[in-house]
Amino acid sequence: MTHSLVSRRRRCLVAGTALAWAMLPRWAGAFEFPQHRGVPGGVVLLDLGPSPERPAASFHDVPAMVVGGPSGWTAVVGIALNAVPGTGVLHVQRPGQAAPQRKTFAIGAMRYAEQQLKVAPGQVELSKEDLARFEREREHQAQVIATFTDAPPQTLRLRAPVAGPHSSSFGLRRVFNGQRRNPHSGMDIAAAVGTPVHAPAAARVIDTGDYFFNGKTVWLDHGAGLLTMVCHLSDIGVKVGDLLAAGQPLGAVGATGRVTGPHLHWSVSLNRAMVDPALFLAD
Repeated sequence: MTHSLVSRRRRCLVAGTALAWAMLPRWAGAFEFPQHRGVPGGVVLLDLGPSPERPAASFHDVPAMVVGGPSGWTAVVGIALNAVPGTGVLHVQRPGQAAPQRKTFAIGAMRYAEQQLKVAPGQVELSKEDLARFEREREHQAQVIATFTDAPPQTLRLRAPVAGPHSSSFGLRRVFNGQRRNPHSGMDIAAAVGTPVHAPAAARVIDTGDYFFNGKTVWLDHGAGLLTMVCHLSDIGVKVGDLLAAGQPLGAVGATGRVTGPHLHWSVSLNRAMVDPALFLAD
C-alpha cells in the first residue's frame, strides 16, 4: 500500500469519527464511547434522538445497545468481521409505537492483513476426537456470546487487561497450506506467564473453562451485549457469578490451548459480533 493510500485511509477514518461525534446528542459529551468505525469488525454510533423512555434496537434480529437519556439516545452497534460492505439497517422500537423504525447506516470496506503459512498437514486438520470436542465447545460458546443484560455499562472505554505489546493484529487472516481460516477476532498482547490479568471494566463473570483452542478462558458481561473474553490463561482466579470492579485481577497470562507461546488473547463482543478491542481503549 502506498503512502498516499495510507494517508487517505487515515483521513477518511478521522473524518468518519468526527462526523459520528458531531451527530451524537448533546448529552453524549459526558459519556465515554468507543471510536466510530463503520467497517467489518468496527463499531457504529447512531443518534436515535430524544424519547421519554429507552428505545429497543436490534441489528440482524440481535438486540443492540442503546445508551443515553430522555434528551437523546445513542445506539452502539458492532459490525461482524464477515459483514458485506453496503447498507446496514438498525430496527428501533420506541415505547408506544406500533411498528419499528428503520435506521440505515453505511458499512465501508476494510482490508485486513493476510498471512500465508506452510505447516505440517497434521497441524491443520483436527483428529475426530478433537473435532468433536471443538464442535461441543463452539455450541457452548455461542450460548455464552448470546448473553444480553438490560443494564448498559457506565462507560464504553476499556482498560487493556494486561500491559504489553500487541503481537498480532485484529482481523489478520491466516492461510495454512492454502486453506483460509477465520480472521483473528481479538487482540494478542505479549506478556510473560504468570502476569496478572485484570478486568477491563466492571463486569459479571459469565463463563470460565479450559477449551481446545482457547485454553483457560474467562468471559465477562459488561452489560447490554458488551462482552469481553480473555484466554490462554495459566490460572483462573474467578468463578461464574462473580462481580468484578474495573482493574480487578481475574487470572494470569499463560500458554494454554492451541498456541505457540505465552500471550493474552483479548476479544470484545458487541451484539454477538467480534469487534476491534483497540476501538474501546482510552487514549
